[in-house]
Amino acid sequence: MSCSRIFAVIAISLISAHADEPVTPPRDLGYHLVWSDEFDVEGTPDPAKWKSEVGFLRNEELQWYQADNSKCKDGLLVIEARQEEIKNPGHVADSRDWRKTRSASTYTSGSLITIGNNEWHFGRSEVRARFKALPGLWPAIWTTGRGRWPHGGEIDIMEFYDGKILANFVWAGQWGRDHWNTAKHPIEKFDNDTWADKFHLWVTEWDQEKISIYLDGKLLNTLPMATAINQDGPAINPFLGPQHFRLNLAIGGAGGDPSKTPFPQRYEVDYVRLYQKQPTP
Repeated sequence: MSCSRIFAVIAISLISAHADEPVTPPRDLGYHLVWSDEFDVEGTPDPAKWKSEVGFLRNEELQWYQADNSKCKDGLLVIEARQEEIKNPGHVADSRDWRKTRSASTYTSGSLITIGNNEWHFGRSEVRARFKALPGLWPAIWTTGRGRWPHGGEIDIMEFYDGKILANFVWAGQWGRDHWNTAKHPIEKFDNDTWADKFHLWVTEWDQEKISIYLDGKLLNTLPMATAINQDGPAINPFLGPQHFRLNLAIGGAGGDPSKTPFPQRYEVDYVRLYQKQPTP
């Protein structure tokens, strides 16, 4: 199914029987289910929907990403960060690329991205996730558009690090710089004492006028679409195009020092659902 052709809405819902917050059913808001992944099989996430990233990838983070750290188990997608040594097969000691100069990593984790036509364009997404807000951990729920970064645009529905929940939008600024619209919220605003015990609900509402991100019913950030125009190259709005969805658990980098955090750590996803509104006759 090509979500870009039918303007389908990706809605990722991570739902737990233990979640306390009431949720308005998407059907009551005019949305209809068009795609889902219930993670009901044991083992590898559906390869027709998700690809696991491999290696050292971004931000000089500490972890080596590998497929083995992302598994479906007991109806959940579990992305697990582990403290274990793995050698870098692409090691080049005198390289200028940090991804090659490291001979090994002492951490592994998982990163997934939707593939092919599993893209998100406008509508409402719902995301429920659970993770421990601990030093050194950098879990994220985000999307990226087509083409080179940041020209394709990026929506950070959720990042956690440095004791804060972030909601960001990124596109191309002037002179090759990336332009950020960022909002940071202290974890204490969301009941830090019970945070790890609950699944939390992220909602993204996206149309031609604006994109808004909510956490447990609280507005985190809003992007007026008219302000998001690439300034390095063609003057286009990257958020008018479809985006692939990403789930990952990074270690280090902006996440800070993980040395006093016990491992393994789990980032859990219960299911993924895609919704769209039927066009007005």
